[in-house]
Amino acid sequence: MSSIFDENYEKYDSWYEKNEYTYYSELKLLQKLIPENKKGIEIGVGTGRFAAPLGIEYGIDPSENMLKIAKERGVKVKRASGERIPFDDNVFEYAAIIITLAFVNNPQEVIKEAWRVLNNKGKIIIGIVDSSSFLADFYRKKEGAFYKEAKFVKVNQLAQWLKAAGFYNLIYYQTLFNLPRDMTEIEKPRNGFGQGGFVVVVADKK
Repeated sequence: MSSIFDENYEKYDSWYEKNEYTYYSELKLLQKLIPENKKGIEIGVGTGRFAAPLGIEYGIDPSENMLKIAKERGVKVKRASGERIPFDDNVFEYAAIIITLAFVNNPQEVIKEAWRVLNNKGKIIIGIVDSSSFLADFYRKKEGAFYKEAKFVKVNQLAQWLKAAGFYNLIYYQTLFNLPRDMTEIEKPRNGFGQGGFVVVVADKK
């Protein structure tokens, strides 16, 4: 999977500029949820499009080309997969996983690894394109390496994985109520899920 991102890293990064309302709507939601002045990591940091503006200090990703850009944006990076995070137990106050679960081999193992590296008061913040949403249907019909490889996750499935890994107190938020091509402004996030294509789940480490 990392080879796809290594080969298409410039295309990946430019997508956020071409779809700025989508990108900034996602950012607006995440900014409400990412703790300030806390030690955090983004698992699947990519080019740092989220970590840099959100102030996430550390990031891992298997794509070397993506990490070069993330590093230029000020993120402290390590090349690694989410299934094997190269940090000790209990070192982070929060972990963010944004879109990444659609592109990993074992999403449950990634969530377990996030639990391991979080301290006892740690939070996990996971952003997904809801597999049951109109947005996932839209992406499935599009051509391109990223869309072909994506395995979107249902919100209820994610909740089961989180609880099985030892997380509790799940809270849901959503945004992207229109297709990227139809958006004319940054959208206001809402609580819950079922309407927005992009859903963020926040949970505490038990």
